[in-house]
Amino acid sequence: MPVEATRLIDRTSARERLLAAADELFYGEGVHTVGIDKVLERAGVAKATLYTAFGSKDELVRVYLTRRHETRRARITQAIDKYDNPRDKLLGIFDALGDVLSQPTYRGCAFVNASAESPSGGAVHEVSTQARDWLRSLFVSLASEAGARDAESLATQFMLLYDGASVAARMDHNTEAGESARTVAAALLDTAIA
Repeated sequence: MPVEATRLIDRTSARERLLAAADELFYGEGVHTVGIDKVLERAGVAKATLYTAFGSKDELVRVYLTRRHETRRARITQAIDKYDNPRDKLLGIFDALGDVLSQPTYRGCAFVNASAESPSGGAVHEVSTQARDWLRSLFVSLASEAGARDAESLATQFMLLYDGASVAARMDHNTEAGESARTVAAALLDTAIA
């Protein structure tokens, strides 16, 4: 194997190790609580590797949250693709949420957790806003397709349910929070399209 190809594999591998360590540590302990040395130690890489791969801790945090968003988006998309109608798709979002909330490793919403530790602006705010905008837009689109009279208002209510279920699962150790949110969402939806 050429030397350049070996270096590329090593760099990719080190980058992935850094992201895996960041995901575990940032999600488990907090993006600002965890120092970069702890991430480097967990990943088994040198500080220079971090700066080569990401340039800074802020960029590592950005990529960590971006991956969290991509994973959530894929999970929700896969869950709603099972359904043919917008009503079931909307409720399927809460089914996907319930699956996550019931996992023993659930420690709250990664975006809420990171935002609570970070000042306004910056990478955390940017990626968290993108993630929330995507979900809100999905709620609006599906609510409109389902025939809701005020899709924007219904989407706002669904966002509150989604967020509330996430907090209840974390703070109250309520593994049924997703199911409860789904039940309320179904009632709101039925009222909105009646």
